[in-house]
Amino acid sequence: MSAVVLESAVQLQELSVGGKVKAYVALTKPRIIELLLITTIPTMFVAQRGLPSGWLMLATLVGGTLAAGGANAINMVIDRDIDRLMERTKHRPLVTGAMTPTAALVFALLLEVLAFGQLWATVNLLSAVLAVSATAFYVFIYTMWLKRRSKQNIVIGGAAGAVPVLVGWAAVTDSLSWAPVLMFAIIFIWTPPHFWALAVRYRDDYAAADVPMLPCVASMERTTLEILLYTVALVAASAALGPVAHLGAIYAVTALVSGLIFLAMAVLLWRLARADQLHAKDAMRLFSYSITYLTVLFCSMAVDVMVQH
Repeated sequence: MSAVVLESAVQLQELSVGGKVKAYVALTKPRIIELLLITTIPTMFVAQRGLPSGWLMLATLVGGTLAAGGANAINMVIDRDIDRLMERTKHRPLVTGAMTPTAALVFALLLEVLAFGQLWATVNLLSAVLAVSATAFYVFIYTMWLKRRSKQNIVIGGAAGAVPVLVGWAAVTDSLSWAPVLMFAIIFIWTPPHFWALAVRYRDDYAAADVPMLPCVASMERTTLEILLYTVALVAASAALGPVAHLGAIYAVTALVSGLIFLAMAVLLWRLARADQLHAKDAMRLFSYSITYLTVLFCSMAVDVMVQH
């Protein structure tokens, strides 16, 4: 009998350890990190004008993952009060009590220290500084200052999510130029229509938490018009990148076709809002496509470079 009890206790302990591991992983927001890394690797191909070193790509990805994970964990520590009020975030580890805020903060800061040290040691100092600077911007400018105060929160705060392309370029060249700046601009401009489409779906959540995301403080017609205007700017920026980064027909055609699809979806969303027929599912279609768009656009850069060389 005692053996059975002991075995059960061990199993519970294992489950507890497993639960803790899952909680720490959840703190880093893995899905967001995946999207950041999808833009980093193709940027390295363009910077290299071919296939970068496998070890360099791995080192850059590891450092970028650590830095982004730390930033996301700090964000959860700061936002744990509003996460409790939102349906979309109420299962996050600091809300459920899977870990303490202190443990989460120590974990996050450790990730940032490791990110800086690892990038500096295995890549270069510029990439390390850029990665940790993105964390500082995300935490202090977006999370602590803008998110709860301004409807432009995601517009300005989105700059942090665009920094990984600068890290990827710097990892290869140890410098920056106009091409990575334009790549940065593409992601910066892409972020508002991407996130506002999601915010339309969860506007009641943001309203309950008193977070002034645009769909909560502006009409749906105004919100979708902003989405449309940013999409127009996005298509223009993606077209401008081709000649600046010396990309060829593969990228040009991909940017044009995928951009026109994005634009058509944004126009449809705006028309539905004007007719008072906009539903959350319509916005989520645009949100889902925006992820596909960014992935296809950046992958086409890598393919284009490899075909050229």
